[in-house]
Amino acid sequence: MIKIKNILAPTDFSDGFVHSLNYAIEIAKSMDSNLHIIHVIAPIVLASDMVTTKYGFDELPNELEIYALKNLEKIGIELKEKGIAFSTKILYGKAFEEILEYARIHHIDMICIPTLGHSNLENFLFGSTTEKVLRKAKCPVLAVRKKEQD
Repeated sequence: MIKIKNILAPTDFSDGFVHSLNYAIEIAKSMDSNLHIIHVIAPIVLASDMVTTKYGFDELPNELEIYALKNLEKIGIELKEKGIAFSTKILYGKAFEEILEYARIHHIDMICIPTLGHSNLENFLFGSTTEKVLRKAKCPVLAVRKKEQD
């Protein structure tokens, strides 16, 4: 019998993540697994003429971290209510690299990741994080397609 002790569910806080998290929760319940929720904050490269925000450039990384902490806290409340053993972490770097490194260090048995989170343009320009994780992960990867709208 296959034993899955540690499940990694990387999040970009998209609707696709919410859907894939439901799969991770059900697997974690059925196998009494620990659920690891991580969010990766990528390096920010801005062309000053192309981007406007309500925050100054120096404030943006801090605001991204605050946003991530608030969302991870909400996820944690839900997991506590469901009786799931979990941990959360914010990492910094390229998403696929951080996901793979976290999986290696924490002896992850399975990665549960959404297939859609970014636009087709972003996938064209930067490549799909999910696709890179699927190709390079040392453990099984469950790629969950975003639930279609009713």
